[in-house]
Amino acid sequence: MQNRMKNHTLTKGEIEELFGRALVGRIVTQNHDGFPYAVPIHFVYYKEKIYTHGLPKGQKIDNIKRNSKVCFEVDEMMSLMYDGAEIACDTNTKFTSIIALGNAVVLEDLDYKREVLDRVVDKYTPHFSGNRLPENMIKGTAVIEIDITECTGKYYR
Repeated sequence: MQNRMKNHTLTKGEIEELFGRALVGRIVTQNHDGFPYAVPIHFVYYKEKIYTHGLPKGQKIDNIKRNSKVCFEVDEMMSLMYDGAEIACDTNTKFTSIIALGNAVVLEDLDYKREVLDRVVDKYTPHFSGNRLPENMIKGTAVIEIDITECTGKYYR
């Protein structure tokens, strides 16, 4: 961790709160040429893991199957802080952010996929909570689980 951020570390509770309220995260995989590949995604934090969903085919899925190591990032910028600033370089940003490293897998268990997708519905479309998702939608949706191995959060206020 950067030395200047040691006094600006989020607690585990603050990290969990940000995971809960953030609507978009970014998953970073490694493509076949070794380059990072970042994708903005909807996600849920559930049972201390990160889950996302999408099409069962594509570069993100291919990358995960080739190399399960991923990075996941969430951030929120609340405002620019320029009170008292006399030049642009004196401006700062009020923010919170999380960087998580982990191993990703594509889930196969249909019952667990349903459980996770129900959490996605609860977060993003709560007016549909409690409605049973169609079986063909569960089968046709890839659900990615990220088992977090390292997670840090930071803030500046």
